[in-house]
Amino acid sequence: MEFGRVPVEELDNIDFSLPEEPSWNKGILSGIKNKQAKVYIGCAKWGREEWVGKIYPPKTKERDFLQHYVAHYNCIELNATHYKIYGETGIGKWADKAKGKDFLFCPKLYNGITHYGSLIKGKEFITNEFFRGIAAFKEHLGPVFVQVSDTFSPKRKTELFTYLASLPKDLQFFLEVRHPDWFAKEKERNDMFTFLRDHNMGAVITDTAGRRDCAHMHLTIPRAFIRYVGNSLHHTDHTRIDVWIERMKYWLDNGMEQLFFFMHMHDEATSPELTVELVDKMNIACGLNLIKPKFIDQTTLIKPKQKGLFD
Repeated sequence: MEFGRVPVEELDNIDFSLPEEPSWNKGILSGIKNKQAKVYIGCAKWGREEWVGKIYPPKTKERDFLQHYVAHYNCIELNATHYKIYGETGIGKWADKAKGKDFLFCPKLYNGITHYGSLIKGKEFITNEFFRGIAAFKEHLGPVFVQVSDTFSPKRKTELFTYLASLPKDLQFFLEVRHPDWFAKEKERNDMFTFLRDHNMGAVITDTAGRRDCAHMHLTIPRAFIRYVGNSLHHTDHTRIDVWIERMKYWLDNGMEQLFFFMHMHDEATSPELTVELVDKMNIACGLNLIKPKFIDQTTLIKPKQKGLFD
């Protein structure tokens, strides 16, 4: 993810602390721990060639990446659906890879709907096609992630709210906005969070170096959708994870029902390493038993040297 990226030499000058818990959240969380709460940890893509020989077996073909990914994570922020409308057959094949597992696909709404033209004019057909396709995920369908462009400002608030209100009521949605005015202007921020709360929709929380305002920490439903953007195992990644563990534990102790944490990196090669750190700490702090990436023993990949004729 390039959103919010800053030069490495600037990272030590950024305040990565999270905002204090908003008083707003007291109206969303019950204050009583939900013993049935579920936590899902994932990435944005399974097709990472850098993971072959690391968490995917050596020589794994791209067509087989997903079947290995589901052994290491229990969800995926599915960015593929942001760039193409997939039919029921293709999505059904993906869902089959997760058969028998507690695994959720969280598809991102197609950018032909969200990033081009009006949301409420001429988008009925393509919207219906998107939902017809993702229905094939069946029990493996998680929340749908709706992202509008960086230039989509609160001046288009009525358009956005009208579109969101038209979406299927039997699915869970989370909204990500990026234009600074959504966060800098109190009325626009409150209008957005109030609309989402009243329509049982969530607000995506994005933690990235260059846009600290997007880590707003407001909950509009007792569920969270966190997009964490690391910096390739820079030392700040580790302290940031510790702060997130503390906040997520607080939420889980106070009534959070479902929590999604998606690991992003500007260099995705190192996402598994930070995921392992996150899961290990979450399991200890929250008494969970989350799965985590299992690295391939590199010593087994080194072929023993064959003895020569005169050795």
